[in-house]
Amino acid sequence: MLARYLNDSKLVIHLFLMGSILLISMPVLFALIVSTQSPVEVFSYPPKLTPGTQFDNYLEVWKSIPLMRMFFNSFFIAVLVTVGKLVISILAAFAFTYFEFPGKRLMFFLTLVTLMLPIPVRIVPLFELIADLGKTVSPHLGIDSYFALVVPFLASATGTFLFRQHFLTVPSEFADAAKIDGCGPIRFLFLVLLPLSWNTIGALVVIQFVYVWNQYLWPLVATSSEEMRVIQIGVKMLIDSESANNWGVIMAGVTMAMLPPLIVFLLLQESFLRGFAFTRDK
Repeated sequence: MLARYLNDSKLVIHLFLMGSILLISMPVLFALIVSTQSPVEVFSYPPKLTPGTQFDNYLEVWKSIPLMRMFFNSFFIAVLVTVGKLVISILAAFAFTYFEFPGKRLMFFLTLVTLMLPIPVRIVPLFELIADLGKTVSPHLGIDSYFALVVPFLASATGTFLFRQHFLTVPSEFADAAKIDGCGPIRFLFLVLLPLSWNTIGALVVIQFVYVWNQYLWPLVATSSEEMRVIQIGVKMLIDSESANNWGVIMAGVTMAMLPPLIVFLLLQESFLRGFAFTRDK
């Protein structure tokens, strides 16, 4: 009787989970379906929930916007920001965990407070700062440059917190043994801590890559030329507010735009899950 009850409970849980996954994935599935349909099929009634045969929609995206340039910009910016955040977050977390200095707790608290200041809150002063740099120092450091799209995102309170929590799980005996063996702080970081942190690194790579890839507001404000536009702006360019939109082409653009972060997540999903569990490599 108990075994039957447990089996029934597992069946209900599995059905609930499968239903939840289907519900969450419906927008993505709907975008994939619409991306293969013609305008007539998109607006047909009742709605057609099966793929169409209009695969030319994907070719139309290439003709409508400079897709390769936008993909390159988004990928280049996402990689630079992700690598920069990794380096800064690891060094900051290493300092907060293994060094003692005046104001350490206050500085860590202020670092976490920056999580409450997203880009939309500081977009006006940030724009003025970057614009002034372009006028007084160099145009390459001003608006409509890679500098403007990369540097404002390099500091990461999330990454610092994530690595600090991971470093706290590393036994203190490792640091003591490293000191006895004459291992300096940098060698201890590279030879001991980093090999134990691959899961945390993978988790942060997924978070930051997806976050930067999906940025729309700041790239829209900080760029003016078409050659500096990113893929999210390209998707918006497919939408014509003054005429009837070809939603098949728009959804084809959306589908293509979400492929790189999806690939990154699939490649690092195991590290992503383990990194949030703060587990140590065995």
